[in-house]
Amino acid sequence: MHPGWSRRVAVAAAVFAIGVGGISASAAAGPGGVGPSAKPLRQLLTEPGHHTHHGPNGETDVNVCSDATPSRHAHCDAHVRTDDHEKTTPARAGRAAPAATIGNGGAYDPAYLRSAYNAPSATGGTGQTVAIVIAYDNPTVESDLGYYRSFFGLPACTTANGCFRKVDQNGGTSYPAADSGWAQESALDTQMVSAMCPNCKIVLVEARSSYLSDLGAAVNTAVNVFGANVVSNSYGGGEYYGETSDEASYYNHPGVAVTASSGDNGYGVEFPAASRYVTAVGGTNLLQSTNTGTRSATETAWSGAGSGCSGYEPKPSWQTDSGCSGRTVADVSAVADPNTGVWVYGTYGSPGWMIFGGTSVAAPIVGAMYALAGNGSTPDTLSSYPYATTAGLNDVTSGTNGACAVSYLCTAVGGYDGPTGLGTPNGTPSFAPGAPATPTVPSAPQSPSAVAGNKKITVSWTAPASNGGSAVTSYRVYRGTTSGGAASYASTTSTSYVDTAVTIGVTYYYQATAINGVGESARSAQVGAKAVTVPSAVTNLVARSATTRGVTISWSAPANGSSAIKGYKVYRSRSSGTEVYYVTVVCTSSTCAYTDTNTTRGYYYYYKVAAYNAVGTGPLSNQAYAKAT
Repeated sequence: MHPGWSRRVAVAAAVFAIGVGGISASAAAGPGGVGPSAKPLRQLLTEPGHHTHHGPNGETDVNVCSDATPSRHAHCDAHVRTDDHEKTTPARAGRAAPAATIGNGGAYDPAYLRSAYNAPSATGGTGQTVAIVIAYDNPTVESDLGYYRSFFGLPACTTANGCFRKVDQNGGTSYPAADSGWAQESALDTQMVSAMCPNCKIVLVEARSSYLSDLGAAVNTAVNVFGANVVSNSYGGGEYYGETSDEASYYNHPGVAVTASSGDNGYGVEFPAASRYVTAVGGTNLLQSTNTGTRSATETAWSGAGSGCSGYEPKPSWQTDSGCSGRTVADVSAVADPNTGVWVYGTYGSPGWMIFGGTSVAAPIVGAMYALAGNGSTPDTLSSYPYATTAGLNDVTSGTNGACAVSYLCTAVGGYDGPTGLGTPNGTPSFAPGAPATPTVPSAPQSPSAVAGNKKITVSWTAPASNGGSAVTSYRVYRGTTSGGAASYASTTSTSYVDTAVTIGVTYYYQATAINGVGESARSAQVGAKAVTVPSAVTNLVARSATTRGVTISWSAPANGSSAIKGYKVYRSRSSGTEVYYVTVVCTSSTCAYTDTNTTRGYYYYYKVAAYNAVGTGPLSNQAYAKAT
């Protein structure tokens, strides 16, 4: 859980200012015991799995769907503001907005959002169908959408004019039971698509439960029955074994843009955002100052945005970051911080105008950008598009969503990072088919090291952070005997090389480069090691009966192999030629001796000795023996 979030078993009614009462029926539970509810939103937020977040200026917000869900169930990723800070109501289109720190009365309306992301909303989207997949029913979703669109001056989108359609997960009208929390999600999603792409048709597909197989079936219906060009999924659950099979069954729709929110609990990965077939959408804090159609924004990573390495999904070919061996979340991002939230109008278990945040806001915004780009003619995996054309994205370079071992996975940096991906939309170029990025040489190999062994030096490194868009085929090793003087020396296809052509006592310096189909990278950092070997054989080993008890042996130190001798290993036996390791003797003199008192008087004992240093143990000495006293 990311910093600033605290679990609340009960949310005080005085703090929660938007709840209303008067609706009370509860429906039967779905698979796994997660059932829908028609409870008022105030009551839902007093139950386990809801969390209150406190912003820097007195803001508070709560997740509307409980995240206390069983495995393979999803929760929606919507958060609603619960404070009165700056909370008025927005102004209608064409009227002056009330004074507020941001947007139209304290949150963003369609004009602000389209301006922030340079969306071609007036000209794009015609002929495009955006599907929203959700769990459970929202009985008032169409009338709420109509009020939102009319209020902000958008054209009507109704069942009657063929713009809007609500169906069950099989494409019919046997709607599932209603649920107040998920109803807020469906209001949010349909209104965000409307805000960004008022010319788009909208299909709301309501799954019968929050079970991921039901939600996945709804995705298939959206594509296979209604021909959706875009499917937006503002939900997620914990990763699980078998999700790669489910992603292939439900989310692999070439030619269709499938978006999924990355999650709202900070650093960590949800499914289906982890799927390589979806565009995982992270979140930002957005400050957009105007609503005149031009971006005037600054953005930072939202502390709640999900990110990180998938535990199951393989890495798609278009991702080249080095911190995850598999799939990395997220791909792109959009506004999600409830403190810089969006206006939503809802009447099922809610009071009307509300301010929402969460990556549930970001996913339909990005989905609408795909629709505005006019996709549908190429059978591509559209999650690759932003990687091919990064020029149409606003890079987000600050903000964090928690602590992690590989910093860019939880902290926004220049270029790719986990919380914001490649950035936020700047028009539609990054969401349309484009020429793949021209491959370049790889970046330099990382983390080189050189370790001396017995008459060898092992040089190793890790793969480059970027392969330049073309697979690395080999590595070149450079070697020299003076610092900075390395010359081309050897090639390998692995990330290590063992150099055995060394002279004992000489220090060697190494660098490595990576090679792909374009050419050779810059050299890695330089590393060095001195060539060493194990000590030579001990000499002059003699044995004699001890003056009091046992056997005394003595020997002369050998050459140390360019690494100081640490001690000697004594081997012993009662029969010649069968000596085994017996004891270690530490001695740093040129001659050494050891008296073995663990003996039986009158028996002969046979000995050999070997010296050892940091590299290893040298050969055994000559044999010596004596009778124990």
